[in-house]
Amino acid sequence: MRLVLVLGDQLSPNLSALRKCDKANDVVVMAEVGDEASYVPHHPKKIAFTFAAMRKFAESLRRDGWQVAYTKLDDPDNAGSITGELIRRASEYDAAGVVYTEPGEWRLIKALGDMPLKSHSLPDDRFIASHQDFDDWAKDRKQLRMEYFYRDMRRKTGLLMDDDKPEGGKWNYDHDNRKPAPDSVDYAGPMQFTPDPVVEEVLTLVAGRFDNNFGDLHPFWFATDTGQARRHLAHWVKGGLPKFGDFQDAMLNDHRYLYHSVVGLYLNAGLLDPLEVCQAAEVAYRNGDAPLNAVEGFIRQIIGWREYVRGIYFREGPDYVSRNALGHDRKLPAMYWGAETKMNCIAKAVDQTKTEGYAHHIQRLMVTGNFALLAGIDPAKVHEWYLAVYVDAYEWVEAPNVIGMSLFADDGIIASKPYISSGNYIHKMSDYCGSCQYRVQDKTGADACPFNLLYWHFLDRHRERFKGNPRMGNMYSVWDKMDPPRRDQVLSEAGAFLDRMDQGEKV
Repeated sequence: MRLVLVLGDQLSPNLSALRKCDKANDVVVMAEVGDEASYVPHHPKKIAFTFAAMRKFAESLRRDGWQVAYTKLDDPDNAGSITGELIRRASEYDAAGVVYTEPGEWRLIKALGDMPLKSHSLPDDRFIASHQDFDDWAKDRKQLRMEYFYRDMRRKTGLLMDDDKPEGGKWNYDHDNRKPAPDSVDYAGPMQFTPDPVVEEVLTLVAGRFDNNFGDLHPFWFATDTGQARRHLAHWVKGGLPKFGDFQDAMLNDHRYLYHSVVGLYLNAGLLDPLEVCQAAEVAYRNGDAPLNAVEGFIRQIIGWREYVRGIYFREGPDYVSRNALGHDRKLPAMYWGAETKMNCIAKAVDQTKTEGYAHHIQRLMVTGNFALLAGIDPAKVHEWYLAVYVDAYEWVEAPNVIGMSLFADDGIIASKPYISSGNYIHKMSDYCGSCQYRVQDKTGADACPFNLLYWHFLDRHRERFKGNPRMGNMYSVWDKMDPPRRDQVLSEAGAFLDRMDQGEKV
């Protein structure tokens, strides 16, 4: 007999390792282990979600006829690591070897490859593009831009296609999806589930073991099995999808979710399949229940961006997470861990992250990510923070979004220019600035928005690298036209702000 490893982000009944093996003879191994729960200080909600979903998935496998060797975190014989548990179970069952589906992190791939057990790794074919598919697409391309990859994924899946042409005549409706924050939101947010006995047991365990981790464990309302996740998906398609496109970049003080789907954690854990999610959105469009710009924008996030960043992660290799093309080395400010700040946008994004384990893509990219890039914070520290604090974060999806998209630390593999902005972008897309202690209208002075100061500081210190970038010429032209005393004032005040932040002062 063989062991069949199922990881906490592989909770899919059609997993390649399960398909390869025989439920009558082989044994599924699942384990809650300290190594996986603590290699970064995960948000307590992330740990609870993963363990509860694992326990329920194990029971579903048993009902389907599998023998499952499941180790809980507090089991006295727990070896503390995935490889340790496999070695222990191999001895217990006199197993001939281990079959597993490729993990989504180089760290685990190496650990499993180094095991003193005969093992067989299978591709994770829950994704639309295999590693070979992505490499074939990327071969001989000077720039690996997502848009062209996305078009191939549309053709491959047939989603929103009219024969061989895109639905509506255009591939991308992003220009329709940039409306500023609405005055009100008529969607109640994601479906919330009352914890059942399985979840309650896990919550008690997590509360006792991880009470010092950043993040609030309660209230806990996530779906923890596929049935619940599908109910949530149907709830969002009906109530949130119709206006998702218009306001997907907006941010509001009093609405944490707006019209966002909040399906990333369910997709990335394996409770939902990417094609079923996209097909549900497409059906809404075909039935006249959601507009094309909303449905196309959502589908692009799933079969375009999600598949693309996975391709980048595996193509670039294990050293991708350590890249630092801009040489940034500032430590992560305490405000990312909940310390007080005068910047309302940062405070709102971090508080939401602490409470929910969630922030949407613009909060991550243009608030916390934008600030980290402008301030020159060490990409490795920012990467570890994002991996720790978000429930949907796994390295294959998180690292390219942070190292590449947010921080430009990969030297432009993903982004054609740094995604930076002054405070004006946040002011345009949110109501954050109206209740901030800084004034977004002020470009200099004691009350000037730090984003305004740091924006020019970033451009000035990286001028040699970016002055020839065709998408940044206008920025440098504006900077060069400023009076020299004004430029000196901006740089001086930006430097003083960074010094205060480095010294631990409230900024």
